[in-house]
Amino acid sequence: MKREYLKKATLTAKSDASEVHETVKTILADIEAGGDAKAKEYAAKFDRYEGNVMLTAEEIEAAAALVPEKLKADIQFAHDNVKRFAEAQKGTVSDVEVEIVPGMVAGQKAIPVDAAGCYVPGGRYSHIASAIMTVTTAKVAGCGHITACSPPRPGVGVAPAIIYAAHLCGADKIMALGGVQGVAAMTFGLFGLPKANILVGPGNQFVAEAKRILFGRVGIDMIAGPTDSLVLADKTADAHIVATDLVSQAEHGYNSPVWLVTDDRDLAEKVMDLVPGLIDDLPDVNRENAFAAWRDYAEVILCSDREEMAACSDDYAPEHLTVQADDLDWWLERLTCYGSLFLGEETTVSYGDKATGTNHVLPTSGAANYTGGLSVHKYMKIVTWQRATRDGAKQVAEATARISRLEGMEGHARAADVRLAKYFPDEEFDLTANG
Repeated sequence: MKREYLKKATLTAKSDASEVHETVKTILADIEAGGDAKAKEYAAKFDRYEGNVMLTAEEIEAAAALVPEKLKADIQFAHDNVKRFAEAQKGTVSDVEVEIVPGMVAGQKAIPVDAAGCYVPGGRYSHIASAIMTVTTAKVAGCGHITACSPPRPGVGVAPAIIYAAHLCGADKIMALGGVQGVAAMTFGLFGLPKANILVGPGNQFVAEAKRILFGRVGIDMIAGPTDSLVLADKTADAHIVATDLVSQAEHGYNSPVWLVTDDRDLAEKVMDLVPGLIDDLPDVNRENAFAAWRDYAEVILCSDREEMAACSDDYAPEHLTVQADDLDWWLERLTCYGSLFLGEETTVSYGDKATGTNHVLPTSGAANYTGGLSVHKYMKIVTWQRATRDGAKQVAEATARISRLEGMEGHARAADVRLAKYFPDEEFDLTANG
């Protein structure tokens, strides 16, 4: 059976890339040339904020005092889970030392980058969880300096809960600076910061484009587009829960795709009937986003069987992938392209977004075809080293000389030749390419 689209998207999650690119390019150049003063100028223009950029210890303490104790406990709970999972991830990478041939030892070291810049969205929604996800993983990785940067609100500043979360999770500095100017400040080392080695965290299309332009002079976690989510559901799924999960992700933004892939027509039709009412029941700002996302970007796809469903999901390579179907072990083994996988009705993307411990900074727009999400590994450089005795390097030197000459790289060959001549002056070696 060919895939049948019971609902087809009329738009794709793409912005006017050329216009955004030119805007961001100009802002970055202005700030690099103008430094702190120019960054503050853009903060006043875009954030409508002229307060202190680098938060003081007193300001952090004052913000923490505004956070309700129950919310503090929830933030601590989420932080503990993220930290625990990050520590387990770090344990999967270890230093390695192996004797390649007798006398020739090669090794691997995992070295954290020194300075990490963590962008925490704070515009329409205060993304407390993004502070937890980015700062905690950088801290566990062992980064020497961590900056958390979040857009301030006019006359208010950064949301107190974001400040509290960033501080709790280990940020060394917290900046009230949003958008391109925030990314630029961390990259260029403004306001007394060390220049960031890596930029991480979600953001709007301008933040994403700034990271794209700066990639190369600074590392990044990924270039993220609008968040997306796919649900795989069979006849055993609860239509109301499926519909609720789709709506919960559509509220991210007007251009956030949500997709339902199923082999059960009745379920698909029930879900499509339920979604509009669930959207209508949301608060105003959430309803506006979810309505547009469902109308313009959502798709409902009917497949013949679970194998076709899995193939369809892998084609989409969603950021978030939920399975509400029978035989969860089969799906775990079969699926290959996703940012984070949620198996069974008992879990949901919202859990992963906020408090489970797995990271919510994930590949979007099909990037899950080739990369995973943010983890301690993103902050770490896996480097190699080698050491040899003279006898241990003898065979390697001979092979190197001959391979180099076959490639036409005489200088490389001579680096091996001189060592053989020095260490084994009484021996003859055939080091020609055709030897």
